[in-house]
Amino acid sequence: MHTRTPVLLLLGVIAVGVLLHALHSITGLGGSGLDGFFDDYLYNAVLAAAAAACVLRGAAVETGRLAWFAFGAGLGLWAAGDLYWSFEISTSADAPYPSIADALFLAGYPALYAGVALLVKARVPRFSSSIWLDGAIGALAAAALGTALLHPALTGLTGKASIAVATDLAYPLLDIVLLAFVVGAVAIVGAAAGRREWGLIAGGLLATGIADAVFLYRDAVGAYVEGTPIDTLWMMGAGLIALAAWSGAGRSTAVEPSINRSLFFPSLFAIVAVVLQVGDLTRPLSPLAAGLATATLVVVVLRLFVAFAENSRLLGTVRHESVTDALTGLGNRRKLLTDLQQALDSRPGTHQTAFAIFDLDGFKAYNDSYGHGAGDLLLHRLGRNLAAAVKPFGSAYRLGGDEFCVIASSDGDVKLDSILAAASAALSEEGEGFSIGCSRGAVRIPQEASEPTKTLKLADHRMYAEKGRRIDSAGRQTRNVLMSVLREREPELGEHLQGVASLAVELGKRIALTAEELDTLARAAELHDIGKMAIPDEILHKPGPLNDQEWALLRTHTMVGERILEAAPAMGPVARLVRWTHERWDGQGYPDRLSGDDVPLGARIIFVCDAFDAMTSERSYKPRIEVDDALDELRRNAGSQFDPMVVEVLCELIEDHRDTLADVGGHVKLDHAEARLERPLTA
Repeated sequence: MHTRTPVLLLLGVIAVGVLLHALHSITGLGGSGLDGFFDDYLYNAVLAAAAAACVLRGAAVETGRLAWFAFGAGLGLWAAGDLYWSFEISTSADAPYPSIADALFLAGYPALYAGVALLVKARVPRFSSSIWLDGAIGALAAAALGTALLHPALTGLTGKASIAVATDLAYPLLDIVLLAFVVGAVAIVGAAAGRREWGLIAGGLLATGIADAVFLYRDAVGAYVEGTPIDTLWMMGAGLIALAAWSGAGRSTAVEPSINRSLFFPSLFAIVAVVLQVGDLTRPLSPLAAGLATATLVVVVLRLFVAFAENSRLLGTVRHESVTDALTGLGNRRKLLTDLQQALDSRPGTHQTAFAIFDLDGFKAYNDSYGHGAGDLLLHRLGRNLAAAVKPFGSAYRLGGDEFCVIASSDGDVKLDSILAAASAALSEEGEGFSIGCSRGAVRIPQEASEPTKTLKLADHRMYAEKGRRIDSAGRQTRNVLMSVLREREPELGEHLQGVASLAVELGKRIALTAEELDTLARAAELHDIGKMAIPDEILHKPGPLNDQEWALLRTHTMVGERILEAAPAMGPVARLVRWTHERWDGQGYPDRLSGDDVPLGARIIFVCDAFDAMTSERSYKPRIEVDDALDELRRNAGSQFDPMVVEVLCELIEDHRDTLADVGGHVKLDHAEARLERPLTA
C-alpha cells in the first residue's frame, strides 16, 4: 500500500509522543525546563498526528471512508482547540472561560458522534426502530450514571457562572454518552465484526472521558495543574482512535444485526437505571440524574414493546416459511397434510371435495436439456398457473420434485372433473423441442379415504395407473413395439415379463419409489429379457443343460437388450437398468459383476421378482413349484444371490396378499382389490 510509510510514521509519532509525555509527567524526564515542549509542542503534535492518521485512512480505503473523515475532523478540532489554548489562552493572565478553545473542543464531539454513526452504517446494511432505541437507551443510561458519579464534584462549581458550570459539565457527560454510543454500536454490529477496531475506539473515548472527569473534579476543588498524567490520557485517547483507524482497514464487512445479542445491552442499561433508582432511596440523586434514569426505563419499556412486535413478525415469517414451498410459493407437504386432515374431518354436505396429485410428464427430459435453472423457473410458472386455476375452489401445493397437489371443492354448479381438468391444463406447457404434461390421481374425500396417509397412497396409485396408461410418449410407444415383437416371437416369454413387471411395481411401491422411478422400473421389468431375441432358439429351448459356450452366449442378452433400448433416447434409463438385471448381491452375476448397493435398486428388484415368477410359473421344460417353496428358496439365497431387503419385502407382499393370489395361465398373480379403484373421478 502506497500509504504504508506515512501511516507508520504518524503512528510512530503518536506512540513515541505518548510514551515520552507519560515519562515526563510521572518521572520528570527532561526536567521542568522542558515543560513547554512536552505540554505544548509534543502534546499538539500527537493530536495533529492522530487527526491526520484518521483522514489518511478515509482517503486511502473506501470502506468506512466518511466515518474516518468524521473522526479525523473531530480530532482535528480538538488539536485546533489545544493549539489555541497553548499559544493564546495559557499565556494570558486573565484567560476567559469558556473560550474559543472550549468551543473547538466541544465542536469535536458532534464530528465524533457522526464518525461512530457512519461507521455503524458502513457495517450494518439496514436500520430499524429497535437499533435507534438501543442507542437512546445507552445514551440515557450513560448520562444518568455519569451525572450521578459526577454529582459530588459539582458542589465545587456553585461559585462559577452558569455558563462555566455548563462547560465543565459538558466534557465528561459528552464523553460518557459517546462511549455508551460506541458500546451500543458494538452490540449492534456484533463482537466478531471489527472487534479490535471498536475496542480501540472505545478505549480511546474511555481514556478521554476519565481525563475529563478527573479534570472536572480537580478544577472544581482548584487542584488542576497542567503537565500531569491527565494530559497523557487525553493524548492516549486520540492515539487509540488513530490506531483503530488502521487496525482493520478494508477487512470489515457488512453484517446483519442479531436480535438476541442486541437485547443484551438494553437489558444491561436498564439494570444500571434500576440500580440508580434504588440508590436514590438511600442517597438522593440530583434531579437530572434521577430524571435520566427514569427516562431510560421508559425507553426500555418502549424497546420491549418493539422487541415483542419484531418477534411476533419474525414468528409469523417463520410460520409462513415452514408451510410454504420456497421455489413456487405454494403450500408445502406440511401445509398439505394439515389442510388435508381438516378436509377429512369436515362433514360432507352439499359441497363435494377431492384431493388430487399431479406428476409432470416430460419434466426430467426438460431439466436434462435446459438445465436445473430453467427447470426451477418452469416449476415456478406451472405452480403459479396451478394456484390461479384452482384459487376459486381450493388450494394448490407442491409435494416435492415435480409433484403437485390440489384440494378442491365444488359448489354444486362446477363439477369436480372440470376443476381438476383445469388444474391439469395449468400444469401443461409446450415450446420448441419440449412438451410438458401431467398425470393425475384423484380421490373423493372423505368418502373414499378417511385419513391423510391412505388418501395420499390411493391418489398416488391412481396417478401412477394413469401414467402407465399413457401411450403418447416415445418411451411408451417403443415399449409397445418391443412387447409386440416379443409376443410374436416368444408368447411364453411375454407372459413371464408381464408377470415380473406387475410384481416389481407392487414391490417398488412398498419400498416407496417415486412415480417416475416406478415407471422406469415397470418398463425395465417388462423388457429386461428383450435381448433374448438375439439368442438362437436352439439355445433358448434346448431341453438339456447348456455347455460353457452356450452359457457365455446366453449371458450376453442383457448387453444386447441395453443396445436395443438405447436406440430410442427416451428408453435410456430403462436400458441402463436392463443391463444389470442379472447382477448378484455377492458380485457373481453378469455382465459387470457388480455387488451389493452398487447394483441399482431397480435391477435388484427385477432380479428377485424374475426368480419368483420363474419358480411359480409353468415352463415347457419344468413344472412350477409352490409359493411357499419359492419364498423359502429366495430366503435361502438372500445375502448371496439376492438383496436381503428386497427378498424380505417381497415375502411380506406375498404374505399380505395370500388370500388373493390367483392362478392365471400358469402364472401366480396378485389380484389387487385396489385395481377396481383405478377409474376416472366423476362428479
